[in-house]
Amino acid sequence: MNHNIFPCFWFNEDGKEAADLYCDTFGGTITADTPAVLNLDLFGQKFMILNAGPQFEKNASISFTVLCETEDEVTKFWTKLAEKGRVLMELSEYPWSKKYGWVRDRFGVTWQIYLSDNKVDQRIVPTLMFIHHNNGKALEAINRYTDIFPNSKVGGILKYGDGVGNETHEIPENVQHADFEINGYTIFCMDNSYDHQFDFNEGISLVVMTDDQEETDHLWNSLTADGGMESQCGWLKDKFGVSWQIVPKRLLELMNGEDRMKGIKVMQAMMGMKKIVIKDLENAYHS
Repeated sequence: MNHNIFPCFWFNEDGKEAADLYCDTFGGTITADTPAVLNLDLFGQKFMILNAGPQFEKNASISFTVLCETEDEVTKFWTKLAEKGRVLMELSEYPWSKKYGWVRDRFGVTWQIYLSDNKVDQRIVPTLMFIHHNNGKALEAINRYTDIFPNSKVGGILKYGDGVGNETHEIPENVQHADFEINGYTIFCMDNSYDHQFDFNEGISLVVMTDDQEETDHLWNSLTADGGMESQCGWLKDKFGVSWQIVPKRLLELMNGEDRMKGIKVMQAMMGMKKIVIKDLENAYHS
């Protein structure tokens, strides 16, 4: 499992409360706790919470599938996450799982709680829903992401026409469920033709920690190509509208060094960047 790729949630000042809920639900721990940023360890996976303000709302275009090993786990996780939340699909038996439910917790993060037949290392899997103008592009996205990232592979692909529990009016060749890995990190995805009142945004992003400038440049250039968009401070949107943060590990080393004033200089330099340039960060540090 790759620890250099992890999800980031955008919160409006209530991130600590959410972090406590997720740690309580999944038996996790808070590994970094600052007013702006919290890092969580859930099942050995990293999650990041930004207390960044009211600009972006989290939504179900990226949900999180929790692969449970027992029915008791399903019930426990469901009960905690559903409290003061909203049920999107009732906890019940479905053609794809003996026990499954989809819930939006009280902080706006959506979870698919799923009794899995297999033991897996990565228990929580980001699940991308391709809707509106992206509906029908899940397969294109899988191929694109697995081309861009090293150590990637395509897993199973189930199309709506394959007939597993498709009572809907979906296009037969569209993806009902697929899994793939980018650099050893598992992601699920699906197409959906329902006219949801949301789409991909910065409320939930995927962070990639890079080893050097070469890797940073490759990911930045590849993900912004063909209609993607550069944003500030290492943030970008790819051609489908999915938000990514491409962050060199060197940035954290320089920001969190012993000299606090130098760290502030690095932070200020980073704030003026779109793609993060390590050499410019180091120049700021030594200035």
